[in-house]
Amino acid sequence: MDKLFVNGGVALKGDVEIAGAKNAILPIMMASVMSKSSILIHNIPHLRDVTMTLQLLSKLGVKCKLNYLKSLSVEIDSTSLQSTSPDVELVQSMRASIMLMGPLLARYGEVKLYYPGGCVIGSRPIDLHIQGLQKMGAEITQDDEYIFARATRLKGAEITFPVVSVTGTENIMSAAVLAEGETIINNAALEPEVSNLANYLNQMGGKISGIGSNRLIIKGVKELHGAEYPIVSDRVEASTYLVAGIMTQGKVRAKHTNMNNFQAVIDVLKKTGAKISSGNDWVEADMLGKKPKAVDVVTQPFPGFPTDVQAQIVALNSVAEGSAYVEETIFESRFHHVSELQKMGADLKQVKNKVYSNGVKLHGAETIASDLRASASLVLASLVAEGSSVIDKVQHIDRGYELIEEKFSCLGADIHRLHDNHFIAKQKSVVGV
Repeated sequence: MDKLFVNGGVALKGDVEIAGAKNAILPIMMASVMSKSSILIHNIPHLRDVTMTLQLLSKLGVKCKLNYLKSLSVEIDSTSLQSTSPDVELVQSMRASIMLMGPLLARYGEVKLYYPGGCVIGSRPIDLHIQGLQKMGAEITQDDEYIFARATRLKGAEITFPVVSVTGTENIMSAAVLAEGETIINNAALEPEVSNLANYLNQMGGKISGIGSNRLIIKGVKELHGAEYPIVSDRVEASTYLVAGIMTQGKVRAKHTNMNNFQAVIDVLKKTGAKISSGNDWVEADMLGKKPKAVDVVTQPFPGFPTDVQAQIVALNSVAEGSAYVEETIFESRFHHVSELQKMGADLKQVKNKVYSNGVKLHGAETIASDLRASASLVLASLVAEGSSVIDKVQHIDRGYELIEEKFSCLGADIHRLHDNHFIAKQKSVVGV
């Protein structure tokens, strides 16, 4: 298992290229199985989840061809698809595999899907997916391990989500594109990644209106054709690097990103005392060499503050001036990073779904990453801590951040990836044991 070794105390400065969004590329790749001809997708991020999705599709018989000429692109051709039962091991490894359910059912009339896995951050039930597809005429049965779904052709329906669900909206929307008649999704998720998927489906010949609103209207078509489409930039990755710059009292510019996609984060970062500036495709945070101020945050569905940046703000508050709290309203078990930050000396107290903080100086420690965003918070804390830190189980980081040590190194950080067999020797060399 790989580890990251970090020597803290360096003010980060410079530009960082923001990749395509993990939360956009996965549902788009999976929706590609609905096309009767090949798809070309640009701005693909170098992520473990992308690799696993390519493997997942390939094992179904889908042809996937990578192109490295400009930004990473992938051509997906599902005309040779041979199975509608995705690989169990890969499904168990990735929560996003649920996004194959709607597309496979809509295009091929059946799907057999093992219950998806993923990060341990709380309950993420798939009931909304199942109920929505059933309302569209799908016959669905379940046992202890699998979900079985069949439908000669799905039929349009009006579906109202009792709570906002990003993947629920995406799955039902994808399925509805090939359904007979009109489907209306009320209380649809507003996230930019949902709009990115909707625009992609329209590029393939879908008929979706209301994009960007909480009421989507989808008029079913008989078939979808090929398309060429770019992935929206990753607002969570951009947020993470800007927070890192603020925590280290540095100056970081996130390039190839759109501030409108994470305005709630920008509003919070301004409260830290950072000077925020922006252009057509970049956002910069300059802490002007000062210590940031602690900020109160409550996570909410878009356009509110994203849950995927909650852990990073907890890390920021750990070293910021003053006291603050962070309240998590989306997932009930998304504070695994708190105990790890406490190993580094963080003055944090969790009370139910809130974490209260008093800013202190952090020291280096050995920590363990438990999920994707928790991993990011530990990297950020290590960058500002006194001394050296080790972060174990960084495979979680690789699921959502491309080349994270390389990008931080370009900003001036002293960060290295270590493999198990080199870890002990490297640790002794750096800390002088």
